[in-house]
Amino acid sequence: MDQKLGYDTLDGNQDGLMRHPKDSEAWKMFDLLHPEFAVDPRNVRLGLSTDGFNPFGVMSSNYNIWPVVLIPYNRPPWECMKQTSMILSMIIPGKLAPGNNIDVYLQPLIKELNEMWYDGVRTLDSSKNEMFTLKAALMWTISDFPGLGTLSGWNTYTGLACPTCKFETDSCRLKNGRKWCFMGHRRFLKKDHKF
Repeated sequence: MDQKLGYDTLDGNQDGLMRHPKDSEAWKMFDLLHPEFAVDPRNVRLGLSTDGFNPFGVMSSNYNIWPVVLIPYNRPPWECMKQTSMILSMIIPGKLAPGNNIDVYLQPLIKELNEMWYDGVRTLDSSKNEMFTLKAALMWTISDFPGLGTLSGWNTYTGLACPTCKFETDSCRLKNGRKWCFMGHRRFLKKDHKF
């Protein structure tokens, strides 16, 4: 499929540069863990992105919208991130951010994604003129840090805000600013790293 689309890194990118999510370690690990999914290039891999914004700008501060967008990664890099390739799954309106209630809004989408992962959907492959079972996998979510808190339920407003470090987060509360400051973010780099 990749060769037909003009993206010829079927076995991965050899120069170490990431031009498409297919070149990432997460994609390669997913293929190792789920070889039955990876064997059919027609199966769809998705990313999910959501974030709130105020559609009225400064005119109204008591209304916001949370679009939930699915990004199919089965297209070449110059197509998969274009607006025409993205799927607007839902729009969550309201006076406030959905917060923990986002689970209620996302339930139908999660149900459909589970169905697509476990059972699949019978679909016509028009190039071969045959029916096949199309499956889909949600590879990852894309959001800013507050959006991550809303989407995942992780508390991003305390000293333990880092979902990677968890209880080993190196944070301190600024005395005068009363905000959290996160230190030690370079501790994961090798000692000879340029940063």
